[in-house]
Amino acid sequence: MTTSADGQVQLPGRRRVLAGGAVAALAVAAGVQHTAHAADLPLLGTYDVVVIGSGAAGMTAALTAAKQGLSCVVVEKAPTFGGSAARSGAGIWIPNNPVILAAGVPDTPAKAATYLAAVVGTDVPADRQQSFLAHGPAMISFVMANSPLRFRWMEGYSDYYPELPGGLPNGRSIEPDQLDGNILGTELAHLNPPYLAVPSGMVVFSADYKWLDLAAVSVKGAAVTTECLARGTKAALLGQKPLTMGQSLAAGLRAGLQSAQVPVWLNTPLTELYLEGGAVTGAVVTRAGTAGLVRARRGVVVGSGGFEHNAAMRAQYQRQPIGTDWTVGAKENTGDGIQAGQRAGAALALMDDAWWGPTIPIPGDPYFCLAERTLPGGLLVNQAGSRFVNEAAPYSDVVHIMYDRDAAAPDIPAWLIVDQNYRNRYLFKDVLPTFSFPDDWYSSGAAYKAWTLDALATSIGVPAAALRSTVSRFNSLAASGKDTDFGRGDSTYDHYYTDPSVLPNSCLAPLWLPPYHAFRIVPGDLGTKGGMRTDARARVLRADGSVIPGLYAAGNASAAVMGHSYAGAGSTIGPAMTFGYVAALDLAGAL
Repeated sequence: MTTSADGQVQLPGRRRVLAGGAVAALAVAAGVQHTAHAADLPLLGTYDVVVIGSGAAGMTAALTAAKQGLSCVVVEKAPTFGGSAARSGAGIWIPNNPVILAAGVPDTPAKAATYLAAVVGTDVPADRQQSFLAHGPAMISFVMANSPLRFRWMEGYSDYYPELPGGLPNGRSIEPDQLDGNILGTELAHLNPPYLAVPSGMVVFSADYKWLDLAAVSVKGAAVTTECLARGTKAALLGQKPLTMGQSLAAGLRAGLQSAQVPVWLNTPLTELYLEGGAVTGAVVTRAGTAGLVRARRGVVVGSGGFEHNAAMRAQYQRQPIGTDWTVGAKENTGDGIQAGQRAGAALALMDDAWWGPTIPIPGDPYFCLAERTLPGGLLVNQAGSRFVNEAAPYSDVVHIMYDRDAAAPDIPAWLIVDQNYRNRYLFKDVLPTFSFPDDWYSSGAAYKAWTLDALATSIGVPAAALRSTVSRFNSLAASGKDTDFGRGDSTYDHYYTDPSVLPNSCLAPLWLPPYHAFRIVPGDLGTKGGMRTDARARVLRADGSVIPGLYAAGNASAAVMGHSYAGAGSTIGPAMTFGYVAALDLAGAL
């Protein structure tokens, strides 16, 4: 866009000049902020496809576009690639994918469609659900054929609602296999680090963690720990830099882009989408401190992540209390792509929601609780000292309940209460059984310890009599093996992160051995799940349902195909990659 001395504005390629009050209106409609004395934007390059963001959605889109014969560039705000996907455990939920079918998982398209519809309900149009189910398996095959990535079935990691029609108790989720980081050469240094580092000298898959938690009390747990150490030793002897989970996923996709000669521009944030004649034809980005235009002959795919680190957006769209310091999403996820899309006319949806999970706000990165709230010998209480939820329920459901409860007995913060028997048996985050927690957990108010329940109650500000009564009731339920209050253990899913040696219910054990411990629980998340509304082809829609030509979105920059729910482990990354793939196919005219 150029601006003349008399305040007229001209968009390159349109040869049309407007004056007066039309200037500002055109600038807003074009998605480019008008400045009266703006200099010409330098052209940084012209490609068939411009991809915003180098997470799982963006890199899958770019790889697909390149393999369809389209020229492509990836622009990334961060100094690293991989986004939140690189930080994650990298579970990928894709029904009927070739990995689980080869392993003999009894999935079918009909089962998958029935299950997803039951989970999502009417929040998401049926054609979007069907698009995800139809293209997901082909996406996995494509990625394996065009990158060094291979995948493993996460056997036994149940769908989150396996009792629903079409649900699979043994699960549909997969995760990346081990990858040697040496394949990236010097580019490995730019990989976004993981949320939780793998223990030194070990090679650990996401599916191993449930057994590492039990290493002190389970023969299988000890065996899996030994296997993880053996993998690490082997990799070291071979001179490898072993990567698993999100590190493997991001590195494998990046290696695919290297092979396809797709450039990835780091430290290059999106400023605006660029429109001509109502169509998105490029992106204004800042590179080396200077704004410039990257033109897109066919379109722009926004895969820039959510808005979890944007306090103003969270305050605008989400319920209180909420905090940008409670999320484990990549710190660069401040909603830039969503806001740029909205200025270009995009409708938004699901902005009130996130990929929630009960989280301990320890100093530094918060800790997203999975096993800790599920293992036997612990329970969640609210500020009234009462249980309010099945602690082993899917993590997003637990937080939805925390927000939905009566304000007269608020559940935020909640408290995870465990005893010393629990601490003697199980890994907690990365703190070994019997070991003390870091001092800053206590000084920050994230953790408390006391020798009696009454003293613990006083420390955390809940009624002592209520806490004593709640623990007594819970202990009686644990002894019977049946949680008649909240159904903990009724679902197959409830038993994934538990202790099989505890009978009759691996989810339930009494609290009896002092000292007692309490951990502050807040509504954390893996990222937000609201964003631009898209159709079955990943095209961005206006409020009236019309398509914005040339604009696509995938991942957490788009409203999730899971709606307000969560079908299984990897319901974030699976759809992100799938709709990145779908967007690129549509841009190539291959759908």
